[in-house]
Amino acid sequence: MTGTDWAAWQRSWDRQQEWYMPDREERFRVMLDMVEAVVGPKPRVLDLACGTGSITDRLLRRFPDSTSTGVDLDPALLAIAEGHFAGDERVTLVAADLKDPAWTALLPHDTYDAVLTATALHWLHSEPLTALYGRLSGLVRDGGVFMNADHMIDETTPRINAAERAHRHAAMDRAKAAGAQDWAEWWAAAAADPALAGPTARRFEIYGEHADGDTPSARWHADALRAAGFAEARPVWASPSDTLLLAVK
Repeated sequence: MTGTDWAAWQRSWDRQQEWYMPDREERFRVMLDMVEAVVGPKPRVLDLACGTGSITDRLLRRFPDSTSTGVDLDPALLAIAEGHFAGDERVTLVAADLKDPAWTALLPHDTYDAVLTATALHWLHSEPLTALYGRLSGLVRDGGVFMNADHMIDETTPRINAAERAHRHAAMDRAKAAGAQDWAEWWAAAAADPALAGPTARRFEIYGEHADGDTPSARWHADALRAAGFAEARPVWASPSDTLLLAVK
């Protein structure tokens, strides 16, 4: 919609996400460090479950000669991405359901130097995630990378997990008291904006209120990626709750 400040909407999404993950920028920095280390500064990237395009935005600012294909199903977040990147020929946005086996046919390229995703695939349960990893193996060129920064829980350490969660949520409560916007409040604001009201309504028809899948361990992800055809896979960054896992084809 003409006159909508799409960059402001993207920034507000970033701030809302940072309430949950105050180290969010650090994982993006390491992700792009490893893109440069493995495939260089001019990558063709697939931004998987791209949302508003947070990864793509940082990618293009750091690597101006890169290109990005963003894929998501959420019509509201895609509307923000479309508005934010309007006129940028380096960016292509695709509406697709990652659980649909045919989604890769919608992409403009057969292969990518890097497939990147953050805090998105935990919406999938292990079976569809395993199937997705198999499809990604065919999209990443030989020598290319896949990186997933997400919640990866080691169930063998319950006391550590409980202590970390309690400490993190206490910090979130303090930030909330200081005015931080949470997920529900952000979506309420989106629903109240004439430019996003329709896409937001469609979004909740697709997803419902929220849909958490599985959060298996980093070891599970690495094993699944190797089984899918990647040659190497291991964490390259971790916070107390999340892991950035890198796989090389």
